[in-house]
Amino acid sequence: MSTTEPGPVRADLSRRVVVISASVGAGHDGTTRDLAARLRERGLRVDCVDVTDVFPLGLGRLLRGTYHGLLLRMPWIYAGLFAIACRFRGAAPITRALLRPVRPRMRRALPADVDAVVSTYPIASQLLGPLRRDGQLAVPVVTYLTDFAPHPIWLSPGVDVHYVAHETNRAQALAGSAADVRAGRLVSAGCGPPSAAAKQRARQRFGLPPDARIALVVAGAWGVGEIAATAADIAATGAAIPVTVCGRNEDLRRRLLRAGTGHVLGWVDDMPELLHAADVLVENGGGLTALEAMASGLPVLTYRPLPGHGRASAVAMAEAGVSTLVRGRDELGRALCELADGERGRRAREAGLALFATDPTDGIAALTTAGVGSLATGGMAARAVGERPSFAGGDAGPG
Repeated sequence: MSTTEPGPVRADLSRRVVVISASVGAGHDGTTRDLAARLRERGLRVDCVDVTDVFPLGLGRLLRGTYHGLLLRMPWIYAGLFAIACRFRGAAPITRALLRPVRPRMRRALPADVDAVVSTYPIASQLLGPLRRDGQLAVPVVTYLTDFAPHPIWLSPGVDVHYVAHETNRAQALAGSAADVRAGRLVSAGCGPPSAAAKQRARQRFGLPPDARIALVVAGAWGVGEIAATAADIAATGAAIPVTVCGRNEDLRRRLLRAGTGHVLGWVDDMPELLHAADVLVENGGGLTALEAMASGLPVLTYRPLPGHGRASAVAMAEAGVSTLVRGRDELGRALCELADGERGRRAREAGLALFATDPTDGIAALTTAGVGSLATGGMAARAVGERPSFAGGDAGPG
């Protein structure tokens, strides 16, 4: 009997998956891009939809702009709203009720021959779950939580499968409205632990010192949070040189350049190679770059986390052992040294790499091929494999 490891699940090329994301920062779109690429490798046709385009009258752009403005200028308001949504059990049902007028537009955005739908954004999940539950969408719906902490707004009755980051998240998701919760992460194929030679090539490409201990500071595409203070705190420890990626925040980049704090970069097209140049990643949001660092064998340190989802993800990642949450400047230097060179860093690297032992695209490809016949969730009668989905009219059912 062959002992060869099975390859990726292959699906019928006639099968079609729609992945619904949101152009809110770059993390959701980046995850969608990586997921779509892997599904295509498995023989599926994949379409990507931006949920902000589904909203009428420019409301999607308003949603995106409001979120950006709150994070950048009024983070305390965002923190309060996030906390209320976490503690108030009615937050998710109210969200679904408010989104009810948008459901017909969401349904019409899906092609008639779709075989599965994947959401990488919570608002999309709150639109798709009711459609699936009420019988208006007769194909499997999967939510891939891009946040490390399963916030209640991510969870929607009717969604067949929720993919969370780690086994420690499953109980929290199951305590909400999720029925089938699985653990698994994915990032782009370019991520992976570098060789010593690859690390030096990466440092040379980005103009970084070849022998220094480098702490790579990231804050997403928008460059939000206390990034200038973070870079200054790292430099003050003397434990590492900060290399700060400002994303599209030109004001932040100019301020850091004027201050002369470490090395300053703007938008970076090849994050996997830049990660290869670093010894530690310092982040504040638990987003895609943190996962890419873990897949690259780079220890992750969370410092001055963003309010709301940033703090929730920081706690969840620390509990899972895949990152270190530093709560004050007096801890920072020691943590940087231990993560870069010590046993603490070795354990963090192993825990981070273990997140990718299960590839969610295998499960999604299998669901797409099998249809709903193997699923007990969704509240619908099983359809035979090969039967095309149906779209019923109206918006039956509450919430």
